[in-house]
Amino acid sequence: MHLSTGNYNPTTARVYTDLGLFTANAEVGEDASALFNLLTGYAEGYRWKKLVVAPLGLRERIIALIEREERNAREGRAARIVVKMNALVEPSVIDALYRASQAGVPIELVIRGICCLRPGLPGISETIRVTSIVDKFLEHSRIFYFENAGNPEVFLASADWMPRNFWRRIETVFPIEDPKLKARIVADILPRVLGDTAKARELLSDGTYRRCAPGAGETPLRSQVALQHLAREAARDSGEVRPPFVPIVRRPRGVEPAGTPT
Repeated sequence: MHLSTGNYNPTTARVYTDLGLFTANAEVGEDASALFNLLTGYAEGYRWKKLVVAPLGLRERIIALIEREERNAREGRAARIVVKMNALVEPSVIDALYRASQAGVPIELVIRGICCLRPGLPGISETIRVTSIVDKFLEHSRIFYFENAGNPEVFLASADWMPRNFWRRIETVFPIEDPKLKARIVADILPRVLGDTAKARELLSDGTYRRCAPGAGETPLRSQVALQHLAREAARDSGEVRPPFVPIVRRPRGVEPAGTPT
């Protein structure tokens, strides 16, 4: 299976940033098969093993994960939420984030577009920081990180936290469970995104944005460039022998290649 935060559009694939997962996990495969059966009308009442699917309980699962961090913070356990996505609009999820903030949960939101949550309000959202990154490529990946009392859970998703994604679309959220892949997201990707001081802007409590800047003597960090360098280094360090790339040549419609039987 291939699960992704984006789609197979050949145009947007050149200008969007996305994350994808190739997996042969049996439970993910069963869920994927059930999802396609559901779309074609051949399944009902399926209990998902790995995937979280909208409109079948995605909003409720997100709120439950946020509330778990809230409980952990109130009980003195490690708690933290990091979310990267395109938009944050759903009021019930925003209320859950406010409650988690009031419990002391550090919350870092990277929301490229519209954000209806107001960070930094005294007594309401003091522990919440919201930034937006607008750069050469359209930020499109959705990453959800929950500290889970020191046993972090990481999810990738096709869905933003908006009413249309929770109730009017088929969306999927899937866990990243392989330790190496999880570490790549937690240790390599998220720190660069959160540390951007070249193209990031911070949302203030009054609804205005302030451009982030590096500290005195620091070199600006441009997260998209840093992640490109990281990907190139990973490709160079890999010892795999790759076959030569053969481009797909598009033929005009109606023109058959030589030797095609008629």
